[in-house]
Amino acid sequence: MSVQADIVERVAFDVEAVRRDFPILAREVHGKPLVFFDSAASAQKPRQVLEAERRIYEHEYANVHRGIHYLSQICTDRMETAREKVRAFLNAASAREIVFTRNTTESINLVAASWGRHFLKEGDEVVISEMEHHSNIIPWQFLRDEKGILLRVAPVGDDGEFLLNEFAEMLNERTRLVAITHMSNVLGTVVPVRDVVRMAHQAGAKVLLDGAQAVTHIPVDVRDLDCDFYAFSGHKLYGPSGIGVLYAKEALLDAMPPYMGGGEMIRSVTFEAAEWADLPYKFEAGTPAIAQAVGLGAAIDYVTGLGLHAIGAHESDLLAYANQRLASIDGLKLIGTAPGKASVLSFTMSCAHPHDIGTLVDRAGIAIRVGHHCAQPLMDRLGVAATARASFGLYNTRAEIDVLTEALEGVREFFG
Repeated sequence: MSVQADIVERVAFDVEAVRRDFPILAREVHGKPLVFFDSAASAQKPRQVLEAERRIYEHEYANVHRGIHYLSQICTDRMETAREKVRAFLNAASAREIVFTRNTTESINLVAASWGRHFLKEGDEVVISEMEHHSNIIPWQFLRDEKGILLRVAPVGDDGEFLLNEFAEMLNERTRLVAITHMSNVLGTVVPVRDVVRMAHQAGAKVLLDGAQAVTHIPVDVRDLDCDFYAFSGHKLYGPSGIGVLYAKEALLDAMPPYMGGGEMIRSVTFEAAEWADLPYKFEAGTPAIAQAVGLGAAIDYVTGLGLHAIGAHESDLLAYANQRLASIDGLKLIGTAPGKASVLSFTMSCAHPHDIGTLVDRAGIAIRVGHHCAQPLMDRLGVAATARASFGLYNTRAEIDVLTEALEGVREFFG
């Protein structure tokens, strides 16, 4: 992008107008204006999402797919329209490739319990990385203990960079799946997933990408990436909690057995046997999260209306500014400085434990996350017990980073 185009894009992103779309940002915490730097855990919701859910519950709610009455048909149309919005957002080939789940965790568990249990056997290898969320570690441990697969771990550098050459050396004829984060929730590291997919496919392996963090910051085109599975959650994408997505290539979903049994996922049932419904419904047992799916569709409309490139440019500016401001604080160490990282800033302070940092900055109205961030093996790799983490969203500002910097200076002085 040219310098002039970059300036135009940043000017076009009106963060104050964006902030007015988020009612919660008008509130105070401990008598101070709320500064919300915890979007990597769960993002706030714009009015457009709240209104979409409320409209369903106030005016249109009924169960979907099986009803012939008016409200059921309206709700079914709303939900399937949301599925189509997800398909377009990811550029999937068909809405049949979009399975609604509760969250990224359930999406990954679905793949492990269905594809993994059906297609992996003793001695097969699954490759993950040192910076995976627990949700992309434990399901594979279950299969390791149940089926005798081998779980191999690709390394990251001291700065949090994904080491592509070392990863390539791990691939062999036994590698059946690479399950890896697209963007680290702790470090902000963006993995070169296009290279990962290409290398894994050359080795004959499938690829699952954990996109929980990435979809909020990076345009994702699953056909261009050629990944086999892609998982993300609605609540990090400014949408509701309780709704997630699993994208998978249609041929894979066709070959996979159902994950759960019950209503909705069947075509016919006798006491002797059952026949499964068409895709994607054979993986959506029970009453789905109807209003939440519609809310996710509204969230996708919202972020695509703003433009992910414009959002990314705004967040990159925030990250660069935050790096500059926080680096000036004595005793503060940034954790994760890989090139090209996105919208997450983890750090420690020599004077205070991360939990003490979080408690003190909360008194200034600032919400940050502290702890191991569901990535304990990564903490062990980096030699820290925990970090403090500020994660930025499309509604954050430079002025809020100044407030954080002042609060962290206060932490240093308090423990000084």
